[in-house]
Order: sequence, then C-alpha cells, then structure tokens
Amino acid sequence: MKRSFLFDLGAVGMLLLISAAAISAQSIELHAPTNEVWKSDASLGLTVTRGNSDTLLFAVTEQTQRKTATHEISFGGDAGYGEDKNVENKETLHGYGQFNHLFPHQFYGYARLDGLHDGIANLAYRFTAGPGVGYYFIKDKQTSLSAEIGTGFDFEKLGGKRDYYSTFRVADKFERKLNQNVRIWENCEILPQTDNPDNFKVNSEIGVESALTKKAGLRVYLQDAYNSVPAVGRVNNDLKLVSALSWKF
Repeated sequence: MKRSFLFDLGAVGMLLLISAAAISAQSIELHAPTNEVWKSDASLGLTVTRGNSDTLLFAVTEQTQRKTATHEISFGGDAGYGEDKNVENKETLHGYGQFNHLFPHQFYGYARLDGLHDGIANLAYRFTAGPGVGYYFIKDKQTSLSAEIGTGFDFEKLGGKRDYYSTFRVADKFERKLNQNVRIWENCEILPQTDNPDNFKVNSEIGVESALTKKAGLRVYLQDAYNSVPAVGRVNNDLKLVSALSWKF
C-alpha cells in the first residue's frame, strides 16, 4: 500500500512536470541565465502544541548556489527534529553538494555528494557520491527543467550494519516562477543498487513559495523518502509536510 501511494505520488508529479514542460516550451526560448555572485536562502519551520496534545516539530533548510556561463555550484542542507509527548519521533540531518560543468546544447556533466543521518530510521549515516550527465530541457529566468543520469557509490550504516555498494541514479529537477512573488518546484531521484535492483531509494520533494517582502517569504513543501529495504522494525516510507518562513541573503 505504501509503495503504491509512493508511485501514485510520483506519477502525479511527473504528469505535472511534463505538462509544465509542454506549456513552457511553447513560449519560452532556451538560453542560459547566469548569476556570477553567490546567492543563499534559508527557511525555518516550527510547530509547538501544548494542552490536549504535546508535540514539537522543528525543520530548517539552507542552500547556496552560484551560476556562470560554464559552471554551476550548489550546496546546502536540512535538519529536522520532532517530539510527541516527550518521545522523539523525528531526527534527521542531510547535506549535499553538486558541481555542474556546462556544455553546448544544454548538456552538462556533474559530480555530486550526499550525506544523511536519520535516527528514527536507525540510519547512523549514508554517504553517496558519484558523477553523471544532465540535460536542460528548459532554462531561463522563469523556468528550469532538467534530467540527470549517473552512477555512484553508497557507504552506509543502517540498523547497526555497515554496507557499501554501487548505485545507479536517475533524477529530475523542475522550478517555475509563476510571477514575481510565487514559485513552485519539484525534484525526484531514484537510486537502485546496481547489482540488486530490489534495494532502492526514492527521494522526492514538491513545494510552493510566496514572497512576503523582497527578502522574506512563506514556503510550504512536501518531502518523501522511500527505502525498499529499511532497518529491522522500521517502515519503508517517511513523509514530511513543512510550512516555514524563508529568507534570502
């Protein structure tokens, strides 16, 4: 049931992605905007309840990027912590970095590194690194749509057991500015083990952000992390819906 829900969600996301691509491609000409300076943004979400319920949910994100005519650099991270009646039910820490070298005709090569800790899923650490290639179907000031394919190496400690193996990566990234104040985005990656495809991860996110001022905004996003082979006693799916204040700097 959980797997069915996951792929239904993924299918809806892909349909939205394809529709957006078709609409945008009709009116937007492909060209490569550049951003020679570093740009960063951060968000903070906090939910506290007391009385009949006693819960705490904390989520923070940060990302930085720089774009030139030949390179793109991005890195960032997010963390989450939650309690329900003083019992911990959320403990995550994630970081990533990616370097893209741009080629003519919207192609690029990339190198990416990810690190993840999830205490509730009994994941002490997981590091994934590897190269790949990507292609921008659309890239302008309003819309960005790309797909990536690559390989990688996974080193993890899950359920007290250390393991390492090679992976295959397929991903998409989509962002659309609906107007000066509102943007939407979607991204998804699938990471199967190359010699055991039944062991795979799916990480996806979909969200919307509305500007409150030139620097501040309100962000709502849904994150889903699926592991086909979780630690003993853990479920496959982790779903998180976050409302947060964001800040650009």
